[in-house]
Amino acid sequence: MSGTSAEPLFQETAANSDFETLRASIRRLPLLSPQQIAQRLEQLGYKGQADQCHAMALMAYRHVRRLKRIYLEGVDHRQLPPKQNTLLIGPTGCGKTFLVELLFRHIFTLPTVIIDITSYTESGYVGESVQTILTRLVAAAGGNELLASCGVVCLDEFDKIASSTSNARFAGEGTIKDVSGRGVQRELLKMLEGSDALAPSDYGYSAHGSRYALSTRDIPFVACGAFSGLEELLKTTTRARLGFHPSEEMETAAEQKLTLEEVEVFRKYGFMPEVIGRFARIILFPTLSEETLRRILLENVLPQFVNEFAAEGLRLTVTDAALDQIIACSLKRGTGARGLHTELVAAVERAAFETFGHAHRAEVVIDVSSAGRLHSEIRKWA
Repeated sequence: MSGTSAEPLFQETAANSDFETLRASIRRLPLLSPQQIAQRLEQLGYKGQADQCHAMALMAYRHVRRLKRIYLEGVDHRQLPPKQNTLLIGPTGCGKTFLVELLFRHIFTLPTVIIDITSYTESGYVGESVQTILTRLVAAAGGNELLASCGVVCLDEFDKIASSTSNARFAGEGTIKDVSGRGVQRELLKMLEGSDALAPSDYGYSAHGSRYALSTRDIPFVACGAFSGLEELLKTTTRARLGFHPSEEMETAAEQKLTLEEVEVFRKYGFMPEVIGRFARIILFPTLSEETLRRILLENVLPQFVNEFAAEGLRLTVTDAALDQIIACSLKRGTGARGLHTELVAAVERAAFETFGHAHRAEVVIDVSSAGRLHSEIRKWA
């Protein structure tokens, strides 16, 4: 690998076996085209959000191709575009984190961690330090720090670390610490940017514990959040062009820059402009349509319960009226695809309690009662 600036550094800071493991892992990564990645996502059960799916498939392809060029072809980092951080915005249950999980854990099997960022605090306080995100990534890489430096971090509930949108200011602001909001944003800045960050060797209170350096220049961060109320801020900001634009799908990272209006919207929401500026791509996820929810229910959720009942010698049937009721409840509550499972569980629990373990050769029918509620009926057959 002559010509690369990365190999000598790694040889000095890690065992040769770890570096060879890294190269072997990257060599095994499938180099699927963005179209093939999108097809694979659908085969794995991802429904709807076609444009958003295409954008993330392209992002995943570029990440894998970049790794292969650096570590297998010997291309210098400086000759390539930087890693791409992506911000996914959409209501709960619209498929944001599920998309990340399918892409990087199942299709490419890269070290991937999905972090609930609301449980983290600024370094120096009791609780999980932001720096332990990298500790978890190393654990996902089987302890191989080099392999972890090529993994993926998903920051779920990202909108929840917005600081107060109050205009009140006080002396010393920006120089003191807090345990959430702006303090966590500050801690994330260097990791998002791509630098050598210090990761604690354990998950506990480790302000004075041992640490090791981990480069984040090849770790893309994908932040996910509902950002409730962002629409109102968009209305008050003129010419805002926030989100995914299908005609711009193939833009290069250099062309996908935030406009001043977009940065202002996020500043009003409670984010430091520097944090939002670290995300080269912002993708909006709309609420899943009734048609998409039906497909998810019939093809993803319902078969799991059908298989469970079949293992008990039972046949599970859900009528069209019951399906419509489940979908309507999910739409009304705004829980998206996640709510489909919850609604169906509530409908089958009573029948499962009455039949599992002792009833056989029977059909369990989930239907809608005259009162408009889901109910189950057990029918024996010969």
